[in-house]
Amino acid sequence: MGLTKQYLRYAASAVFGVIGSQKANIAFVTMRGGERGRFVAVAACEHVFIWDMRKAEKVLILKGNKHEVTYLCPSPDGVHVAVGYEDGAIRIFSLLNGESNVSFNGHKSAVTVIRYDTLGSRLVTGSRDTDVIVWDVINECGLYRLKGHKDAVTQALFLKDKNLLVTSSKDSFVKWWDLDTQHCFKTMLGHRSEVWGMALLNQESRLITGSADSELRAWDINYLQEVSTEEPYRPRPVQLGPGLPDGPAPGGEGRKQHLHPTDPQHWGPTRVRSHCKKAGSLLREARDRVVSMTTDAKAKILVCHGSDTVLEVFSVLPEDEVERVMAKKLKRAKKKARYVAHSRDHTVTSATQHTHAHSLTHSINQPTIILCHVYPRWVDCLMCVGGELKVAMLLQNNTVETYSLKTSDKNPTGTQTTRLTLGGHRTDARTLAFSSDNIAVLSASGDTVKVWNRSTLQVIRTMACEYALCSLFVPGDRQIILGTKSGKIQIFDLASGTLLETVDAHNGALWSLCLSPDQRGIVTGGTDKTVKFWEFELIKDKDAAQKRLTVKHMRTLQLDEDVLCVKYSPDQRLMAVSLLDCTVKVFYTDTLKFFLSLYGHKLPVLCLDISHDSALIATGSADRNVKIWGLDFGDCHRSMFAHDDSVMFLQFVPKTHLFFTAGKDKKIKQWDADKFEHIQTLEGHHREVWCLAISPNGDHIVSSSHDKSLRLWERTREPIILEEEREMEREAEFEEGMAKGDEPVVPGEIKDAEAAPAAKKTIETVKAAERVMEALELYRSESRKMEEHQIACQSAGKQLPPPKANPILVAFGNVSPSRYVLDVIKKVRSSELEVSLLVLPFPYIPDLLSLFNCYVQDGLEVELVCRCLFFLLRIHFGQISSNQMLLTVIDELRTNTISKVREIRDVLGFNSAGLQFLQREVESKEEVMFFADATGRLEEKRRKRKKRERAILTIA
Repeated sequence: MGLTKQYLRYAASAVFGVIGSQKANIAFVTMRGGERGRFVAVAACEHVFIWDMRKAEKVLILKGNKHEVTYLCPSPDGVHVAVGYEDGAIRIFSLLNGESNVSFNGHKSAVTVIRYDTLGSRLVTGSRDTDVIVWDVINECGLYRLKGHKDAVTQALFLKDKNLLVTSSKDSFVKWWDLDTQHCFKTMLGHRSEVWGMALLNQESRLITGSADSELRAWDINYLQEVSTEEPYRPRPVQLGPGLPDGPAPGGEGRKQHLHPTDPQHWGPTRVRSHCKKAGSLLREARDRVVSMTTDAKAKILVCHGSDTVLEVFSVLPEDEVERVMAKKLKRAKKKARYVAHSRDHTVTSATQHTHAHSLTHSINQPTIILCHVYPRWVDCLMCVGGELKVAMLLQNNTVETYSLKTSDKNPTGTQTTRLTLGGHRTDARTLAFSSDNIAVLSASGDTVKVWNRSTLQVIRTMACEYALCSLFVPGDRQIILGTKSGKIQIFDLASGTLLETVDAHNGALWSLCLSPDQRGIVTGGTDKTVKFWEFELIKDKDAAQKRLTVKHMRTLQLDEDVLCVKYSPDQRLMAVSLLDCTVKVFYTDTLKFFLSLYGHKLPVLCLDISHDSALIATGSADRNVKIWGLDFGDCHRSMFAHDDSVMFLQFVPKTHLFFTAGKDKKIKQWDADKFEHIQTLEGHHREVWCLAISPNGDHIVSSSHDKSLRLWERTREPIILEEEREMEREAEFEEGMAKGDEPVVPGEIKDAEAAPAAKKTIETVKAAERVMEALELYRSESRKMEEHQIACQSAGKQLPPPKANPILVAFGNVSPSRYVLDVIKKVRSSELEVSLLVLPFPYIPDLLSLFNCYVQDGLEVELVCRCLFFLLRIHFGQISSNQMLLTVIDELRTNTISKVREIRDVLGFNSAGLQFLQREVESKEEVMFFADATGRLEEKRRKRKKRERAILTIA
């Protein structure tokens, strides 16, 4: 048997060049020992970067898996950050160590909003799949799924001290949810288009919504008295549309329908009702839609912006101050009316109405305008000590800016404090190059060229340039050469970071640049249908003390079509040129005579490369195919379908016949040009991949994408076996298809109801259910073995040696089969437990209930067992209650669970009382307050002092 060719795996090493991704928001976070407003969290593709704005450096990276981050939300205690992803998953990271121990999976598409409640014990998430899910953070499980919106959810807000939730969506509706009964009791229909943002002001008595126009609509909220939950149901006519709308239905006024008496959607008994009335509108400076809207922690500041460069900061006045201002205006109006005796009553009445109509404008001050350098994408604000407001903005050009303004000033103005720009390009990097020593990496974009240290990923040099399309290091790695979109050649010196010379090379875009194998010159190709040959020269300027590098034009090859790519063969005998007519022409380098024409692509060839032995040439085209040709006769060895979109870049690994391709389908693939096989796929980019560069030793690859990120890949020592790779790909496709199958049906659940289970079926839940079933099968087999052993001992009349132990039980420390089942259930994630139990077939349920009875009697994991027990009883109630064999088991479970739960409750109550007693004892002895927030006490003292000062000023 012949030897198998061995390939080595390339693995992802690092992500750099991205400061903040545009898909997810920006948020202020608090690090241990750091001051407030110093650190911000931004998404960086699938990761989350924590930036220190004072030092302009990354202090923590919260590493994700493979899906892009779409939303961030810090917890109220500042210790955790909830992160939503493109696939609908939510992970909670700790800011102390950067690890994630809690994860939820319930949405089918990208998470669009995340909010904590006041205590941080619950989490609400909204998604593009139109669902709203409430999660229990402490118990690490989903509570319920709220259905009702018809488009992506844009905002969700908890109401303090009231178990209510307000959500907005792109379907133009704002919905109010009663979380006690999990139904929508009110739908606001006052918007004509999408609702993009929402905020609660004035101690949750006013709601501000932002839509697709220049108005911010204000709604006054009146919370009504509680309704008795025991009142009988009375079906009433309601207007079309879910919930109880405040305004007319979109289809016209007067259309009503009667709901069925058993329909729980609209008129169930609720505990808290609210009434919303439109209070008016605030006109924004911008005329386009609201992109994002946010408030500070105490809702004293409202910040919003549109799709232009204007950021508006509104100041919200306290209610007592608004009342004082309104009283003054009313008093002034009455005083003025006394001078006009004949119209006194009418004037006073109209003045009163006019004053009340303008209460909205008096409660919210005119906005402070902050003009940004570029369009902002996301914004967050934080109120600091002394009335200083800090505003952090994530701009659309891969930049983070922070502004500061004094809210106590009469006319506050925003001043820029910091700006993060060094760690990335403003536009996509369109060209990459490695230095000859494999240490430096060059990346160039539309305005700057940067040189990075590969090992530290730090920027060495940043230089301004024109729109770069191609680049290379000059031999010696002291200068770099760029080819620009305007057809110029730019030469930079790395030591000084200056532009040495700009040479007009072509009349159109300069698409390709190639170093000659003898390292004495370069060849360029552009859209002016010419290929030009240049040689390096050292010249001395008049005022300079040293010579500098320049290029001298030597020859020109005129062609019939635009040149897209040009490449030397390593032996410098041939030169390949790809043209706009979908062909590749091969010429002799010395005489420029025509040698071969490679035709077969249906669309233009965008990239090509020649192997190290000058035997093969590989071409990648916009027709998504890669063709491998022989350079001796120009015959096509193989045509391979490479990518799902255009092939943008192609390069051979040095001294091999292996090559990499990059495509617009976000993937990088490795191929074998001898065996015409696909070796591996490098997935990680979230947008089109523009280019890549391979180090001279072949150990590193760097790639650039439309997601603004640069990714570094390293060659490992792990070998790749192609059969195993194909098998793993098939398994991944099968698992993905299995997870996307039909959702399990819950008996008794109403289809299309407003409330539904929170979790969803995933491959993890299916695997967890399979592990539980395997454990139960092992328990059954071991139980049969023990029964057979007992029968054999009775028939023999003596004690026989026990049967051989199961190797699985031996591996787990010779545990009993029943304890092994409990261990398997404990290893199931809390957020996936219900769905895993839902997948279990009913024949396994009787054995599981018997085991639960044993666990409760022994006091093993009573809380977990009760949770599983109650869920199984709820979904299999009909079959369990009709099974006579399970009556005794259920009766024993009823008695045992009640007694054990009471015991645990008594222990918890005793411990709580003991801790409170110890706290009082320590506080009385040492005169210190434990478990109290010093910041809260300080704010309370400051509030009381201001109140006293205001009272003194009033008396004076």
